[in-house]
Amino acid sequence: MLQLRVFGASVPLTKTAARLDAMEGVHRVLVIEATEPDSAVLWADVRPVSADDVLAELARLDVSDEDYVLARVEVIAPSDRHSLDGSSEGFAWVQVLGEARANARPLARFSVLMMIAGVIASLGVIDENPILIVGAMAVSPDLLPICAACVGLVGRRLSLVRQALVTLAVGLALAAFVAGVVTAALDLFDALPTAYNANVSFLHGLTHVDETTVLIALAAGIAAMLAFETRASAAVGVAISVTTIPASAALGVAFGVGAWSRGLDALEVLGVNVACLLLSGSLTLVAQQWAAGRYPASGRR
Repeated sequence: MLQLRVFGASVPLTKTAARLDAMEGVHRVLVIEATEPDSAVLWADVRPVSADDVLAELARLDVSDEDYVLARVEVIAPSDRHSLDGSSEGFAWVQVLGEARANARPLARFSVLMMIAGVIASLGVIDENPILIVGAMAVSPDLLPICAACVGLVGRRLSLVRQALVTLAVGLALAAFVAGVVTAALDLFDALPTAYNANVSFLHGLTHVDETTVLIALAAGIAAMLAFETRASAAVGVAISVTTIPASAALGVAFGVGAWSRGLDALEVLGVNVACLLLSGSLTLVAQQWAAGRYPASGRR
C-alpha cells in the first residue's frame, strides 16, 4: 500500500481532497489542520495500481513536487491485504521508476559486495567448487542495476539507462579485477592447486556461448523483472548472477594467470548474458505495463 501526504493551504487542500476521494483506488482521505495558521495536511491511502493517476491529478491541480510525499507502507495487519482495498497491489510505474533510480546509483556498498563476490567466485573457479560459486552469486547485488537499466529503456530515460549500465559495468569490472588479483597472488606464491588448468573449466556452460547461454539469460531477465519490488528479489538475484558472476570470475582468473584467450571467451559470455538480460527484462516490463492498462484491477470504495 502507498501513503500520500500533501501539504498546503487549508482551503485549496480541501478541494484537492475532494478530487482525490472521488478517484478509484484512493481510500481514507483525511485533511488535518497543521500547526501553521491556515495550513493543513492531506492524508490518503493509495493502491499502487492507482498511483500514476493520482500523481497526474496532483499535477493537474498544480500541486508542487515539494508539497507532497508518496511513500510505500508495509502492511502488518490485517494479514489479508484484500480487506484493505479490495484487490491486489497491481502495477505502478511511479513505484518501479522510484526504485530504479535508487538502484542505479553506484553506492559504495554495491561496489564492496561485488568485490566480495569476485573473491569468493574466483576461489570457486580455481578450486572447482560449485558451492563457492553459488555463494558468490548470493552475495552479488547486480540484479539492482540490471533492473534499473530495463526500467530506463522502457521509460526512455537515457540518463537512468546510462547511470545503471555504468554502475553494472563498474561492479562487474571490480569483481573480475579482484578475481584476477587473487589468482595472480596465489600464482605468485605457488598456492594454486597443482591440478588447476586455466584452459579447462568445469563451468563450460557458463564460459562458452551456446544456445543454453542465451536461454538461461533470457529466462533470468524475465524472473528479474517479475521479482522487482518484491521480497522474492533477493532469491531471484541468485538466478540473475548465474549469468554474470561466474563469467566475471572466469575472466579475472584467466587474466590473472595470463590465459588471455580464455579470458576473452568469458568476456564474450558476459556481454551476451547482459544483452539478453536487458532484452528479456525490458520486454517483461512492457508486458506488465500493457497488462496493467488492459486489465486494471478494480477497487472497492
